[in-house]
Amino acid sequence: MKKHKKHTNLERRDNDIFAPNEIAILGSNCGVISDLVNQVSEKLSNYKLAYFDASHAKSLDSARDDTYQLSEYTFHHQGNVQITTSGTINKFQQRLNFSQYDYVFINGNHYQGAKQILILDKTKEASVLKRLEQLDRIQFVIKLKSETEFFPFLEEKYPHIRNLISYTIDEVDKIANHINNLIQEKIAPIKGLVLVGGKSTRMGKDKSELIYFGKPQKEVAKDLLQSNNLETSYSVQNSSEYVTEIHDTFLNLGPFGGICSAFQKDPNSAWFVLATDVPFVNDEIIQLLLQKRNSSKVATAIKGKNKEFVEPLITIYEPKAYPILLQYLAQGYSCPRKMLINSDVEIVEIDDSFIRNINTPEEFEIAKKEINSSSLRG
Repeated sequence: MKKHKKHTNLERRDNDIFAPNEIAILGSNCGVISDLVNQVSEKLSNYKLAYFDASHAKSLDSARDDTYQLSEYTFHHQGNVQITTSGTINKFQQRLNFSQYDYVFINGNHYQGAKQILILDKTKEASVLKRLEQLDRIQFVIKLKSETEFFPFLEEKYPHIRNLISYTIDEVDKIANHINNLIQEKIAPIKGLVLVGGKSTRMGKDKSELIYFGKPQKEVAKDLLQSNNLETSYSVQNSSEYVTEIHDTFLNLGPFGGICSAFQKDPNSAWFVLATDVPFVNDEIIQLLLQKRNSSKVATAIKGKNKEFVEPLITIYEPKAYPILLQYLAQGYSCPRKMLINSDVEIVEIDDSFIRNINTPEEFEIAKKEINSSSLRG
């Protein structure tokens, strides 16, 4: 008998407890932890970083252990901003709050983190013993003094701990470099998405089937992405003969629905989205966008030098774009450009001629003649 499933088994973003990528720092007092986070964050200012902490005074409204005044510090190039809220800790809400950050530091004296940095501080031995079970993924150890020894109960519980890399508290550059490597390890891979099957009302026929280079443009676009080592799928409204396709699960939303459908299928990859009505986009443009990719931003997008706005369909969308797209959809908007215009996006400017949209039969004939008379693709 087939077992009844109450809920659809959706692919989920690879989250830690509170954030996509987090580390708890524990083993010393809160001031030492906060100072370390500030110093390290200055060295890693090219990333979006946050600090998840709690005030020492519990909320007066409740005596429950999981109710605190929460402090979330967002680190910028100039310093940090503190956001204070109150209420019961809800990991699902925190994942929404932290979905845009490359790395979240957690004060391990208050909250457990999926990964940990252990500070060895003799005065906090009892505190470490209390949290011993939370130290299951220590990344490295920091000693307040170089001669500080591991507590016997640590070696008994985690015999490998002596083999971990250790730093002294003043080796900020080395600590920051180690954390940089941890951030880099979790940067999303990129997959390709070629948008096909649009209405093509002005053209009068499917633009993805037009032939500029001896075969349908959708195949040319796919080849462009695949030749740059991107596993590439067609984004389609309905099933077709192609195996590598992603069917729209967000229906009747055009390209916006195609992008969201790709993220629903794989929310842990970035998606290089490419339209089929921009035949002058060549391998150099694809490589340029890949080279300029800024995974710390919501997206990396092409913009014509004389254009006002970015091109949403020649864009690398990072996993952090997915919840933002859904927020726009919840407000009744299904325009990917609107999301990009109002988000933190890396912009790559190129000559306008490379990103001309071909929308009518007349434009198609002109473009085809221009392509045939040039060596645009070598």
